[in-house]
Amino acid sequence: MPLQLATFAAGCFWSVELAFQRVPGVVKTTVGYTQGKTKNPTYQEVCSGRTNHNEAVMLEYDAEQVTYEKLLEVFWGKHDPTQFNRQGNDVGTQYRSGIYFHNPQQEQIARQSLESEERRIGKKIMTEILPAGEFYPAEEYHQQYLEKGGRSGFKQSARKGCTDPIRCYG
Repeated sequence: MPLQLATFAAGCFWSVELAFQRVPGVVKTTVGYTQGKTKNPTYQEVCSGRTNHNEAVMLEYDAEQVTYEKLLEVFWGKHDPTQFNRQGNDVGTQYRSGIYFHNPQQEQIARQSLESEERRIGKKIMTEILPAGEFYPAEEYHQQYLEKGGRSGFKQSARKGCTDPIRCYG
């Protein structure tokens, strides 16, 4: 079976990427920008809020090793989907919560998952569910940023199954 694509946005893409890197069956992660109106945006343009892009992670995964449902569990567990255009201290449209589906089956599963998560937490979820738009990979220094050590040089494990706490820093 060929690899499948999945795209998620849950705040700062560095920690979201590391969470997915650790999932057995996820073969590749790429951080980047999606759902905006500017072609080939830069990080600075996205941070300005004028492009409407979202910081996101595109995954390539082996559906024989990990289900889309499992990827959604990781997504819900990695952020607070009840916040609008923010995650913690990160504020702006580029930090909004989103599931960007690549086929009708993903859309159906995502919508069912959102309804189930809303019932579980008892709050309105702000996550947008939209067709996957054009995805622009972020600059190279953003790729696998936390695994490489970020600004401080303190590398975090991307080992499959790792449960160490994820610390996001710039």
